[in-house]
Amino acid sequence: MRLTTKGRFAVTAMIDLALNGGERPVTLSAISERQSISLSYLEQLFAKLRRHQIVESVRGPGGGYCLARGAEAISVADVILAVDEPLDATQCGGRENCKSDHRCMTHDLWATLNRKMLDYLASVSLSDLVEKQRQKVAAQQDASGKQPVTFGVAQAA
Repeated sequence: MRLTTKGRFAVTAMIDLALNGGERPVTLSAISERQSISLSYLEQLFAKLRRHQIVESVRGPGGGYCLARGAEAISVADVILAVDEPLDATQCGGRENCKSDHRCMTHDLWATLNRKMLDYLASVSLSDLVEKQRQKVAAQQDASGKQPVTFGVAQAA
């Protein structure tokens, strides 16, 4: 079991959106450029995220995407499940027919792992990830002596 590119890219794109959003929408082409993710792939992911009301689209000049609710109200689990990422460690997909139409000896182990993994991902918000990213960038800038980056969001002086 592992998280596929779909889930990783969706979470990465959502962190980028939260960091660079704010007063105006963020274009998928800007996210694509910053994160080196194919624009067509982002379009597919964001269509699913929009259907699950995680992002909102703004049409026209200056359009793009913004968060549909606060970053603290969006969990990593919300993002991953919205893009149809399977989070299942069982061999049977939870149907309990792992071995010749019977439950295998390790079914409960993997089913418990599924629950724990989903619980953990549900406990991590997009704002948690954004804050960690800001701290990381600030620490790197402190070490290099460069001016702080604002990520498109005004910072208090």
